[in-house]
Amino acid sequence: MTNLVGQELLAQNDPGAVGQTDGEQIADIDDIRYLLGRQSQIEGDYTKAAQAYRLGAEHGHADSQMALGHMYSIGIGVPQDYPEAAYWFGLAAEQGNAVAQVALGMLYAGGTGVPQDQSQAALWYRLAAEQGIADAQLLIGRAYFAGSGVPQDDVEAVRWIRLAAEQGNADAQFTLASAYSSGRGVAEDQIESWRWRRLAAEHGHALAQLLVGDAYSEGNGVLKDDVEAVRWFHLAAEQNDPGAQFKLGVHYAQGRGVLKDEVEAARWFRLAAEQDNPAAQLALGGLYADGTGVLKDSAVAHMWLNIASANGVDLAGEHRDRIESSMTRDEIIRATELARACMASDYETCEP
Repeated sequence: MTNLVGQELLAQNDPGAVGQTDGEQIADIDDIRYLLGRQSQIEGDYTKAAQAYRLGAEHGHADSQMALGHMYSIGIGVPQDYPEAAYWFGLAAEQGNAVAQVALGMLYAGGTGVPQDQSQAALWYRLAAEQGIADAQLLIGRAYFAGSGVPQDDVEAVRWIRLAAEQGNADAQFTLASAYSSGRGVAEDQIESWRWRRLAAEHGHALAQLLVGDAYSEGNGVLKDDVEAVRWFHLAAEQNDPGAQFKLGVHYAQGRGVLKDEVEAARWFRLAAEQDNPAAQLALGGLYADGTGVLKDSAVAHMWLNIASANGVDLAGEHRDRIESSMTRDEIIRATELARACMASDYETCEP
């Protein structure tokens, strides 16, 4: 079906059509090729998409150049090739394609496919930012904060970051909240900081959601409200934020803002523990030691407490040693092997 539609569109834009110059006809055909490439990409035929984009790109079609550069950068439809990606991004960026300008800036920032050059990165970010691209406004703002490729200037950083934040960019909103909290580039204002942090949380920023949850849990700057705290912790935890998963586990374990549920507490502690959260490792070890929300298992309790201790939690070592006093030598050896295997697998295989 797509091929037939494409053939019909190309026929309608036959170079012999009346009333069009050769340049207009070629531009129309390249627009169609770009659209066909997009359709092929949507359908999962990446090789065909790359072929369509290349035809337009070689005729100077900026969107096709940007799309082809993207395919080279991630290696779909063509072999991954960062220098080739930079080449096509560069052609599109020179024509003012803002998406390509951001992509090219990021390649220069990382020295990927091109020599690392923070000044070039900042130049391309700024050009895209001036076209209103929120991600670029955030990136050039961060560059001014860091003095990376541009003179260090907190006020200019905040100016650009605010523009991105006002477009609803959650990362920019969170960064702006931090600036107001610390008084960096703007007068310190905790009310404004809360406003922007809350907006970032509402736009799905996991760390902002965690911090908003903390505020409600502790009554810090807002009325204490455990139900509201749990709501925000849930949102962040579902995005796999280990700090939020741990705090959600605490609320389930204590029945704060939610019905007490030790099984659910153990589930959230485990998710956080497997992301190397030491507090969750300590809590989960305690649950296994007591048989709370999980089957009692001294070896698994020892394993989690041993890992938490290795991660710097002194209290975990004390709990481990207390459990160890009632374990056999073979049980201690097994528990130590479990801990070693768990950490070696990056927490992929942690329980028998």
